[in-house]
Amino acid sequence: MSAHRKEAVAARAAPPKRVEADKPFVGPEDLAGFDPATMLGEPGSFPYTRGPHRTMYRERLWTMRQFAGFGAADDTNRRFKYLLEKGQTGLSTAFDLPTLMGRDSDDPLSLGEVGRCGVAIASLADMRRLFDGINLGEVSTSMTINAPAAILLAFYICVAQEEGVPLNNLRGTLQNDILKEFHAQNEYVFPPRPSVKLVIDTIEYCTRQMPQWNTVSISGYHIREAGATAAEELAFTLADGLTYAEESIKRGLDVEAFAQRLSFFFDVHNDFFEEIAKLRAARRIWAHVARERLKARQERSWLLRTHCQTAGVTLTEQQPENNLIRVAYQAMAGVLGGTQSLHTNSMDETLALPSEHAAKLALRTQQILAHETNVTQSVDPLAGSYFVEKLTNEIEAKAKAILDQIDAMGGVLAAIDRGYFRRAIAESALAQQRAMDAGRLKVVGVTDFVEEGAPNIPILIISQETENQQVARLKELKRRRDAKRHQAALERIREDARADRNMMPALIAGAQADATVGEMMDAMKSVFGAYDGGPEW
Repeated sequence: MSAHRKEAVAARAAPPKRVEADKPFVGPEDLAGFDPATMLGEPGSFPYTRGPHRTMYRERLWTMRQFAGFGAADDTNRRFKYLLEKGQTGLSTAFDLPTLMGRDSDDPLSLGEVGRCGVAIASLADMRRLFDGINLGEVSTSMTINAPAAILLAFYICVAQEEGVPLNNLRGTLQNDILKEFHAQNEYVFPPRPSVKLVIDTIEYCTRQMPQWNTVSISGYHIREAGATAAEELAFTLADGLTYAEESIKRGLDVEAFAQRLSFFFDVHNDFFEEIAKLRAARRIWAHVARERLKARQERSWLLRTHCQTAGVTLTEQQPENNLIRVAYQAMAGVLGGTQSLHTNSMDETLALPSEHAAKLALRTQQILAHETNVTQSVDPLAGSYFVEKLTNEIEAKAKAILDQIDAMGGVLAAIDRGYFRRAIAESALAQQRAMDAGRLKVVGVTDFVEEGAPNIPILIISQETENQQVARLKELKRRRDAKRHQAALERIREDARADRNMMPALIAGAQADATVGEMMDAMKSVFGAYDGGPEW
């Protein structure tokens, strides 16, 4: 490790101090030059520090969108209906690892992973089963999928059309954020540039055909889970969002036509006030970026709308009931920070996919927060706090400095080529682990207040039979489909990829011809190539 990297790791090693050791509180002198009129404004007004909407939760609560997905499509369909019956207000779909990597359930590399960490979706037939009996014209659906996102969107469009739901009535969000895969999560397939091209294809298609659909959920969540600091999470996320916006403008799209359907996705970690400040700073930075750099003219294009999820990386296998308390505090921070949508993690997620009981408790956490604590009655109740405003200013300044550094490298794609994001996240993760090892960072039940014995709570177990049935169904679909129509659809995908056309029409036709996720990904891979992980650093 070079000298400057060692210095960076050392600088991150100590847990952050919010006030000076000899000054245990923050006062007006710490906000010298702070102008409430320009830095705060009113809720629903530029620069939206206090929230994107004037009345926030007083008139409409955040969407309670619990992440769900396991086993085969039928299993997750039952969980969706269960959560809707218990009061969930939006669906959020978790896919299994083969689907996330663009592989079919019967691929040899999928063995043992089918349905284990999410729902297995390999074909349009699977997508039909997933949403059977659910009116897509009435429910808002989020899909956490990236490399094969355009294909899963094609499946969803086909199901809606079969149900007779007009595309302009569909509401939901496609995560579709491939850039963060190169930074942190590593679920990429194609190289960065054709991967971004596919994202812009979906933005272009949805802008014209699905005006209520959020085309990209620009995600800091996975960046933070990999070990980034709050400021890095904020800066890297906004840099990715800026890249998608600028590439869409290059495609010829009017910024006003797509900017209002971009959404963001942030982690809510343990540092209560830092997370609140991060969300407030995010809105302020993006408002200026959209107005001044992207030249957006309409106020709705300046708004940063966000989904938040409590921090999976903070959950512990030891004393898993403690996770209920962690999640409740994190959820409160997300709400006080002004999120538009929220997922609360289940207490058992370090052991397995959430059980039905644990998922219900996670949802009840949000419902108690919404209906019993009364925090919804005041918009941005922490505004004007010397401490919160100072912290918001500090995290904004750190994030803007990182954004300037990325710009100096030539932008996000150039920084990926240099290994910048992975290196920075790894250094921050190392610093946090060193702080924990040295006893400077305490984790209840792990570093302190330890109890002997394994946790004794029921967990969800996915049987091997689920995988066997899924593979058998897929093989039967491949056996009985129209081979001529299927091959023609795959050839069209290859032709459109070679011709640099928007891929969505060809992928929709492929879905209708019963081409599978893996087959359509392979067709594009034959043109785009595959990514080998980038430079060693």
